Amino acid sequence: MALLVHLKTIRDLRGKGDRIAKVTFRGLSLYTHVLENCEDEARFDETFRWPTASRVDENEMLEVQVFNYSKVFTNRVIGTFKMVLQKVAEEGQLEVTDTLIDDNNTAIRTSVTIYIKYTTMDGTVGVWSDGEFLDIPGDPEGTFQFETDSLLSGHSQGSGVSPGRSIHGIPTFRKAGKGVFSAMKLGKTKSSKDDHKKDEPAILDMEDLNRKAMRLGGVGVLDPDCISLASVTAVTTNVSNKRSKPEIKMEPSSGRPVDYQISITVVEARQLVGLNMDPVVCVEIGDDKKYTSMKESTNCPYYNEYFVFDFHVPPDVMFDKILKLSVIHSKNLLRSGTLVGTFKLDVGTVYSQPEHQFYRKWATLSDPDDITAGCKGYIKCDIAVVGKGDNIKSSHKANETDEDDIEGNLLLPEGVPLERQWARFYVKIYRAEGLPKMNTSIMANVKKAFIGENRDLVDPYVQVVFAGQRGKTSVQKSSYEPIWNEQVVFTEMFPPLCKRMKVQIRDSDKVNDVAIGTHFIDLRKIANDGDKGFLPTMGPAWVNMYGSTRQYTLMDEHQDLNEGLGEGVSFRARLLISVAVEILDTTSTEIVSSTEVQVEPVSNISESVTGKIEEFFLFGSFLEATMIDRKIGDKPISFEVTIGNYGNQIDGVSKPSAAKKKKKEGGGGESDEEESELIHQNSSEDEADDDGDLVSVSSSPPMKPVITDRNYFHLPYFEKKPCIYIKSWWQDQRRRLYNSNIMDKIADKLEEGLNDVQEIIKTETAYPERRLRGVLEELSTGCNRFVTLANKDQNQAGRTKLDKERLKSCMREMESMGQQAKLIRSQVKRNTVRDKLKMVQNFLHRLRFLADEPQHSIPDVFVWMMSNNKRIAYARIPSKDILYSIVDEETGKDCGKVKAVFLRLPGKKGFGPAGWTVQAKMEMYLWLGLNKQRKDFLSGLPNGFEENKAPRTGSCLQSLPPISLVYNMKQVFQLRAHMYQARSLFAADSSGLSDPFARVFFSTHSQVTEVLSETLCPTWDQLLVFDDVELFGEAGELRDDPPIIVVEVYDQDTVGKAEFIGRTFAKPITKMCDEHYGPPRFPPQLEYYQIYRGNSTAGDLLAAFELLQIGQGGRAELPAINGPTDSDRGPILPVPMGIRPVLSRYRIEVLFWGLRDLKRVNLAQVDRPRVDIECAGRGVQSALIVNFKKNPNFSTLVKWFEVDLPENELLHPPLNIRVVDCRAFGRYTLVGSHAVTSLRRFIYSPPDKTQNNWASTARLMNGYMVLTNGGSQSRPSSPYSRTLPRTLSHPTGDVIVNMDANPSVRKMDTVVKLDASSDAVIKVDVNEEEKEEKKKKKKKKKKGEVEEDDETDERMLDWWSKYFASIETLMEILRAQEAALAEAEEREEQEIAAEGADIKPDDHPVKGSKGKEKSRDKSRNKDKKKSHHAGEGTEKRPSKPKVNELLVYNKELEAEYDNFEDWLHTFNLYRGKAGDDDEAALDDDRIVGRFKGSMCMYKLPLSEEITREVGFDPNMGMFQSIPHNDPINVLVRVFVVRATDLHPADVNGKADPYVVIKLGKSELKDKENYISKQLNPVFGKAFDMEATFPMESMLTVSVYDWDLVGTDDLIGETKIDLENRYYSKHRATCGIANNYSVHGYNMWRDPMKPSQILAKLCKEGKLDGPHYGPGGRVKVANRIFMGATEIEDETGLKKQTDEHLALTVLKHWEEIPRVGCKLIPEHVETRPLLHPEKPGIEQGRIEMWVDMFPMDMPAPGPAIDISPRKPKKYELRVVIWNTDEVILEDDDYFTGEKSSDIFVRGWLKGQQEDKQDTDVHYHSLTGEGNFNWRFVFPFDYLMAEEKIVISKKESMFSWDETEYKIPARLTLQVWDADHFSADDFLGAIELDLNRFPRGAKTAKQCSIGMVQNEAELPCISIFKQKRVKGWWPFMARDENDEMELTGKVEAELHLMSAEEAEKSPVGLGRNEPDPLEKPNRPDTTFLWFLSPLKAIRYLVCNRYKWLIIKIVVALLLLMMLGLFLYSMPGYLVKKLLGA
Repeated sequence: MALLVHLKTIRDLRGKGDRIAKVTFRGLSLYTHVLENCEDEARFDETFRWPTASRVDENEMLEVQVFNYSKVFTNRVIGTFKMVLQKVAEEGQLEVTDTLIDDNNTAIRTSVTIYIKYTTMDGTVGVWSDGEFLDIPGDPEGTFQFETDSLLSGHSQGSGVSPGRSIHGIPTFRKAGKGVFSAMKLGKTKSSKDDHKKDEPAILDMEDLNRKAMRLGGVGVLDPDCISLASVTAVTTNVSNKRSKPEIKMEPSSGRPVDYQISITVVEARQLVGLNMDPVVCVEIGDDKKYTSMKESTNCPYYNEYFVFDFHVPPDVMFDKILKLSVIHSKNLLRSGTLVGTFKLDVGTVYSQPEHQFYRKWATLSDPDDITAGCKGYIKCDIAVVGKGDNIKSSHKANETDEDDIEGNLLLPEGVPLERQWARFYVKIYRAEGLPKMNTSIMANVKKAFIGENRDLVDPYVQVVFAGQRGKTSVQKSSYEPIWNEQVVFTEMFPPLCKRMKVQIRDSDKVNDVAIGTHFIDLRKIANDGDKGFLPTMGPAWVNMYGSTRQYTLMDEHQDLNEGLGEGVSFRARLLISVAVEILDTTSTEIVSSTEVQVEPVSNISESVTGKIEEFFLFGSFLEATMIDRKIGDKPISFEVTIGNYGNQIDGVSKPSAAKKKKKEGGGGESDEEESELIHQNSSEDEADDDGDLVSVSSSPPMKPVITDRNYFHLPYFEKKPCIYIKSWWQDQRRRLYNSNIMDKIADKLEEGLNDVQEIIKTETAYPERRLRGVLEELSTGCNRFVTLANKDQNQAGRTKLDKERLKSCMREMESMGQQAKLIRSQVKRNTVRDKLKMVQNFLHRLRFLADEPQHSIPDVFVWMMSNNKRIAYARIPSKDILYSIVDEETGKDCGKVKAVFLRLPGKKGFGPAGWTVQAKMEMYLWLGLNKQRKDFLSGLPNGFEENKAPRTGSCLQSLPPISLVYNMKQVFQLRAHMYQARSLFAADSSGLSDPFARVFFSTHSQVTEVLSETLCPTWDQLLVFDDVELFGEAGELRDDPPIIVVEVYDQDTVGKAEFIGRTFAKPITKMCDEHYGPPRFPPQLEYYQIYRGNSTAGDLLAAFELLQIGQGGRAELPAINGPTDSDRGPILPVPMGIRPVLSRYRIEVLFWGLRDLKRVNLAQVDRPRVDIECAGRGVQSALIVNFKKNPNFSTLVKWFEVDLPENELLHPPLNIRVVDCRAFGRYTLVGSHAVTSLRRFIYSPPDKTQNNWASTARLMNGYMVLTNGGSQSRPSSPYSRTLPRTLSHPTGDVIVNMDANPSVRKMDTVVKLDASSDAVIKVDVNEEEKEEKKKKKKKKKKGEVEEDDETDERMLDWWSKYFASIETLMEILRAQEAALAEAEEREEQEIAAEGADIKPDDHPVKGSKGKEKSRDKSRNKDKKKSHHAGEGTEKRPSKPKVNELLVYNKELEAEYDNFEDWLHTFNLYRGKAGDDDEAALDDDRIVGRFKGSMCMYKLPLSEEITREVGFDPNMGMFQSIPHNDPINVLVRVFVVRATDLHPADVNGKADPYVVIKLGKSELKDKENYISKQLNPVFGKAFDMEATFPMESMLTVSVYDWDLVGTDDLIGETKIDLENRYYSKHRATCGIANNYSVHGYNMWRDPMKPSQILAKLCKEGKLDGPHYGPGGRVKVANRIFMGATEIEDETGLKKQTDEHLALTVLKHWEEIPRVGCKLIPEHVETRPLLHPEKPGIEQGRIEMWVDMFPMDMPAPGPAIDISPRKPKKYELRVVIWNTDEVILEDDDYFTGEKSSDIFVRGWLKGQQEDKQDTDVHYHSLTGEGNFNWRFVFPFDYLMAEEKIVISKKESMFSWDETEYKIPARLTLQVWDADHFSADDFLGAIELDLNRFPRGAKTAKQCSIGMVQNEAELPCISIFKQKRVKGWWPFMARDENDEMELTGKVEAELHLMSAEEAEKSPVGLGRNEPDPLEKPNRPDTTFLWFLSPLKAIRYLVCNRYKWLIIKIVVALLLLMMLGLFLYSMPGYLVKKLLGA
């Protein structure tokens, strides 16, 4: 809606000059631009627009004023034009030309032409019911104009006439905000297209809606989308706009310390940078450090060490702690070692992971001192953070093959990139204001006396803490207004894994520095990691800090508040900061490589950056102050309101008397002093102002309280309500708050809607899906509205980068949320409501996250109650909640509304019971806005008041705010509170019960119900009448919006004052005297109100409240109270007939089974207990148990009683179970009690004969069948419960179930929905899988792998084979489920994307088949394992041998089978006061015993059919065919497999666990078989015990820690109720195996064969059958099952048998009609171990199972052997033949040649002390070495776990050996031997003996790629290929951390079992037996000084051979030449002379 005014021209102006015009509507003036030098006509041609939140009323005015504009003097009015908008409101548009009138009200010649257009609201869009969100559909572009400041620089609002005063008798504008409701009362003009579908949210008259919603009866009439359930919205729905919702929860949530346990397993480290190091891992949380042991000379150490840290701190402190993993190299006692690298994250990051843990992830190490270095290695670890009540799922630790992929398993939260970069975080600290004094004034006064200087008493500095590092600014001495201009720079990886940055102003002091205030910056809120996201940025912005009160005391009791713990109770200071992040380019050279924190100066920033300073006006009025605690009721009380330091009279900082400045609007940039002046309070001095002299009045006058009742007082305000008002100056950053308000309102709306939907689902009222659609419709409308409103956000001053970016991202988010909401709305169907509800709840979280604005603007408002000038109690009201805006959605939710505010005690006093009693309840009205918008500040007050101004001197133009309001309108009412009953109240007495009464407060009155003793579910049935309640205000408004009623429930104590139980709020339904008392509103219906105690619920109250106006005729006219006054209850009135529920007759049958574990009462044992059952005043008593010790069961099983209960199930009263002990002389003592709050689960509904027998199956599938199309199953009853197989109709009337003999894991089959009449065949398709299997085999061979031996030898298998195979299946199933979930999510995303492309999700292109491929892909990506691990679970299976499996449950069996309460329920009996923990769930210490039994209730009379059934025993009622409860002897066999993740019990971080089993009196301790130093012990033990039920039925399995001295400590225990298991229909006595065999590892353990079990079940269930037919068929009831009929015995002979058939039926027992239920399979359950002193926190888990055999049956065979496998002894022989290309390290002294003295060292991982070295090959000049040397490594190996087992003493002080399990890895290293210095390490290779690359045939083919590309190459296992020979590369890291080849080794590995090794022994090295020949080494390897000749010969022969030959030849030639020359002359002479 908007009003547009087009100002065309103004004609006939006189003279020449500059003209300007002003157009005013509803007090908002807009100016034209200045037209210079116009003569007689001014053509303005400008359009103005006013967004109107409420309808334009026909007597509203529009005013146009024309001025002569002057730059120097004030503008002179030429004339004014006013018009009433009646015509415009009717017709929508109008063009007017009319003359102006001058100041004297006479017409002048000048005329104006304007065109007015009014766009109204049409009802096409669903309207927000609270009247808070009204749409402006006529405004598509959202081109609102904001109130523009006056364009005239030197002037305030144009003319001297304020628009608020009435001029010439024209009435002032109507109060804004009324119009909204006039629109609402008109009933929202319905949209033109009335034919819209049924689910569109209908647009209703609000009051009508409220009337109907208050009575649930009216549901049928209305469109359910709009009905909000009364029980939720009784208080929350507002009809009128005058009041806002009160907050029920009374206690700030954080701040209370909680228990946390952080467990960290350091598994191993890899790729550590450095040569041959001795690494230690240090785990550090906060200040606690723990170290692993040291591993020698390896850079891939294996630790597998477990650490636990326990904390007891508030959550905020816990989640900010930094968890740091660092690797330290060569640390010992003397030296601290050198740091290799660290990894940091905060605990909150771990806690926000799914299941609060990282499991088996690799943490990347980086070096904090050198950020250019890159990754320094990886640590593989598990980190889990457990709070109280969290349960951690431990994944099964069966195989570790898939975690070697480091890149795919980095320890990073979802969404963080794998490669994190270094970044600089700049936190700039500019200045602070408004600091409190932090020193006593005494010293200061002394100084002043001596030196005469007056100093500020605080020396502030700022400390910033981030990611475990802290930086400090300089200290500014003695300054309340310090200016720092410094920046603190952190260098940290980006994105950081630490979420919060802590900025703290501290006061520097010689003794100790204290915090002044703390602010946390949440990095998630100032950044966005999306594609269009932005790096963290913030400010420059002011942040407000809150903490303790400002007066300085030496010991501040609320100091914690200043540290940021808990909610601050007072403004402390504000600080101007900004944050920026810069990603570093680590390659550049000029970068500083250290991560030390730096502090540098920065330049000052200008004032205007943070926004233009505006004058704000805060107005408040106290309408009522009641419920004032009686402790403070004797002194006069006043209330003080402060905003920042304004209004603070006691302890705001008094400014040295600086002259007050006069402030002008828009007077340019203010000077510095002035700015600092702004924040200080100006309450005491007068300020000169445009408004005349306006003094801030910030506190109400003191007034003495009057008594209300014995607990509370009230202030007698009556018709005179005191007011306060404060002027303050702040930067104008309202836009931030506005956006946040819009989102908050959308979120509130959404939350309310979701609560409704949940309530509808809970109460099973009709059509939750419609309401959800309505909610989504509202959400998408709201989101679009946000986009429209936020879009017009102008470039106002002071917008920071964060403002802009946040706006963009909020708009994107909101837009997408709107679209998603639309899409989800179209998908909401009856059966998907719950899933969609979850998605919508995510929206709610997202909205709340977005709405939280990280950059503050105006500080919060505090209301303090003062008594005797001391601060007593406070309320903190966020300023955004009371901020005014002309756009309705942007206004704060409490602005201009009356709000019920409850004052609390400050700080720690506000916690716990002391903090729950209300200190005072205020009805307050608050308004905060710009001073220039203030004309509407009174508009929201209840009407009917006159303003009372302060007496003024001097003329004053503007109306002053009133100092009090006087109400001259008063209405008198009678309130009737119909208090019917309460349920599930908090137990406040030591008996475990309470003596509750309720106190009802309304206005200044209070009344009390009677006290009902000893009950938690009191039915007061009492009407409280409050006569002559006076309320001030207009009658109509009070009718729509009466004040709230507070109901407090107390527990009466005989001595001392009553104890508070809880409180709730309600709104009465009001009847004015002219209304009729009758339907639909009257009489009111009873409703449930939730009672809160602190933040937790403490029960429900069922009541109704009506407020009736007393007219002229007095009370006689009120409807009569026609209740019988109970003669026995005295004057107490019962709830009258029309209001109390309609009753009908029910019969409740109670099954009394027995009592268990009753604790002593007052030190006496319980001997003769009895149970009393009571419901609605009727009841029944059990038989007396004569001797509790001998037999705690009841002799009479079933009794019944009849009772009148309400027809409406929701109103059923609770049923109370109380156990009393009958003592001598007729005394009774209460042992304990239990209240069954809801009887719904015990209501009997007769079986429907018409429905088909498939009902049971359908029920199993969670209420409805689901088409599982490769998607997720609808929570099957276990991870394995196979989805129902394909079902096809079958003509014979029977149902055939065809089973293969050896079922493999099935594909997820589609479940076909069966119609009610058809029978069905269940057939499982096997051949498909066989085909797959063949394919797989072919594929496998291609891979070049060795074909595994498929047929495993039966004799080789044992129980553990079965167990490990099952665990693997469990992992696969979990993986498949993950993949299915991922696929489902993906499909959702696709649908949302498709919506964008206008594809309807129904005809979605992706069909099932594609979906399946997808999920396969997905799981492949997920696993990204070794090549043969890829593919989906089902495909992997066939490759492993068929081993019969059992089921491994990763939780306790009870969780899977509903606590075995299928017919026998266990009720805990409570006694003693309930604890006041946040988690009231942990009431274990109050349990004093258990009652076993059940109920059944049904309406009378019951149909005949049931009682006529054959064998109906009338004594047993509905409990037919239950066993008898006589004592029974049972053999209990407990199998304990292993324990995992035990809590360390010894100092060394380990434990020595053993098992203790207790059952009744008997106890088995397995102390001598403790397992040394193990936190994951494998026990593998079976324990047999005999027990007699019911006396001994609670089995306790505990794990203790063995200690050499002192007593053994309990690590943890688990308790199992064997009796419920024994009697359960699920047959939990002995699990049913998957297959029946008579010998071998899978032998049938039950003494009864399957056929006997089946016969027994059929007989008990009165079923026809079993009939075994030919051809492997068996018929039970009308189902036919098929299966194998042959069995092999030990000798291999085949025999005929029916057992397989019977077993098939048992495995499908849940499909049998009527009696079917899932029978428990052979299994292992995983139970959490708990410690009584650390309730709720797991201390480890234990895997076990229990078998029970009745002693009167044939005895079972011996227990199966599950003792741990003994490791097998092996010997690994490694022959090092040769090396080649080893790098040369040494230089020769003389000749300078390079050579190496090579030797090879080897060890089997973990046994470095057994390392073996070859001899040295000296002086290798080519890197070739010949050794022929044999290493022999004997070791013990566990085949199943692929681990080597070593036993060794940990240290010389250890008492016994500790067993370690480590991976089988052979390490070979090549070294260069040095005689005088340490040997040099050259390279190494590590071979995992299970998977290592095949060696190369020749040295040439051997390359570094063999090891680096391990994944692509085929791998071999030495355990399969017993002998391997080949060449392998040696590697080491070079200077750049790259891997380089440093040599090659030719080796032969030969593995033999110990027996084989004994038969063919070999010697070490080259020794006998079987010696190796000596290597043929060149002789030169000996050193020259040992044999110089040899060296010379070598030099001659090898190196200089050719040189010498050349020299010799040359010499010969020379000699020949010389001789020739010598003999030449003689010869010539001879020749010539011829001699």
